[in-house]
Amino acid sequence: MADRGAPRQGDLFSGALGAGASGSAELPLQEHQLRQWQQRLLSFQQPRFEAVAEGRHLAAGQINLFDAEIAGPAATVQRLDPLALAPRHLQFWRWPEAQSTGAALYFVIDRPPHLPGSLLLYVGETGQADRRWKGEHDCKSYLAAYGEALQQVGLASQLSIRFWNDAPAQVRPRRALEQALIRHWLPPFNKETRGRWATPFTAELG
Repeated sequence: MADRGAPRQGDLFSGALGAGASGSAELPLQEHQLRQWQQRLLSFQQPRFEAVAEGRHLAAGQINLFDAEIAGPAATVQRLDPLALAPRHLQFWRWPEAQSTGAALYFVIDRPPHLPGSLLLYVGETGQADRRWKGEHDCKSYLAAYGEALQQVGLASQLSIRFWNDAPAQVRPRRALEQALIRHWLPPFNKETRGRWATPFTAELG
């Protein structure tokens, strides 16, 4: 369900996507726009980070409790703390030895030095943790545009990817858990939630 109070991408950032996204020399994103976008995300996610770290339960986002496939992983959503997972460089797949293999859920996180907390940007699932991030991936395009936008206004980022290797080996329950996590955290670079956050960093990838 879209956030009725959140402006759509075209409304908030009309004419501010930059030449990299639209192919024309438009105005780049300004620092206050980026800070406001990050702060909105932080305000939503920080109580969830605090709750999972303290072992408290929150209403699990927009999970449909009448959908057994999605509601089933609710307990895992409430106890899985992405910040407790080991951070890895986004280019981890270039290392000579695989650090994560097999089925996994993964989380792309930024810890901007100018903010008092972390931002969960993307949640994904894979049956091959050492290969999923190696090839083409929609999230990579968003991360590249995000990093470039921050750099242009002098804001730093500390990006990492983190793997949870206790994910179900079977595809269907693993994807159900992924969807439950997306509904709980509302990460802005997942296709299900881009409209909610008016993600401004690149054109829609479809």
